[in-house]
Amino acid sequence: MYLFSAQNVTKKYAAHTALNNVSIDVPEQSIFGLLGPNGAGKTSLIRIINQITAPDEGALFFNGEKLSLKHVSKIGYLPEERGLYKKMKVGEQALYLAQLKGTSKQDALKKLKNWFEKFDIISWWDRKVEELSKGMQQKVQFIITILHEPTLLIFDEPFSGFDPINVNLLKEEILNLRDKGATIIFSTHNMSSVEELCDNIALINKSNKILDGKVHEIKNTYKANIFEVGYTGLDDDINKILPNGFDIINQTTTNGIKHAEIKIPIDSNSNYLLNSLLPHISIVYFSEILPTMNDIFIQKVNEQNTIINTQNI
Repeated sequence: MYLFSAQNVTKKYAAHTALNNVSIDVPEQSIFGLLGPNGAGKTSLIRIINQITAPDEGALFFNGEKLSLKHVSKIGYLPEERGLYKKMKVGEQALYLAQLKGTSKQDALKKLKNWFEKFDIISWWDRKVEELSKGMQQKVQFIITILHEPTLLIFDEPFSGFDPINVNLLKEEILNLRDKGATIIFSTHNMSSVEELCDNIALINKSNKILDGKVHEIKNTYKANIFEVGYTGLDDDINKILPNGFDIINQTTTNGIKHAEIKIPIDSNSNYLLNSLLPHISIVYFSEILPTMNDIFIQKVNEQNTIINTQNI
């Protein structure tokens, strides 16, 4: 079941089209990656979901109902551009913002204390926001975003400015939120985070959706039939024992183990490769190389940009 859906959404600003007939379906209790280069249209879609702006065309649905103002309280949004009142005390501001989202003062105070202790910032409760580092301010805003336990969470570049330890802390909390029932839309340029966290993605470029689906299915679709083998026991060049049509992409040696990346022809398979190698070498490992989401991102964006540039000639 989909918690959120956007159907054929178009948004224009004067002569600029920010979104062109874009549709996405976000499964319930999942992490959905909303990807694309700067200026692709991601922020425009996020603003529409938060009802900051409205689409010119199309429809949006929340849990099967047409998206309306009553759903605002069920959405938590952490924007890329953080916004806390610099002169206010941290705890006072967090308590105020939590109550704006409908949490009682008593519940908000209890939950905030727990989260501040978990994130090791309880000592900053009575300090002004301007005294906090950027990372600590981001921790506070993350807590405020999730405190009212919204059904849908939208994180726009949530790891920006964090050191690796705090990135891992936030990743763990995002996964915990999903496991406890939250649905998450996650916008980032960090493709390694997409592979770690996202169940599904949609890639937007120049206002158009150009790719969507489950992460593992997309990676399998774009694989290039390349396998890596680690081996010992062969002094000669491995090319000499490969069948015709099998190409070496790369070769290295580490601690006495040789590594070779081999591209298999379309009309062959990995079993044939293994049978050809086994009489001549001792295999340490054998695995298929799948493309990274970063590789796929660059490939698809470049393909579409080439098509657009060709059409404009």
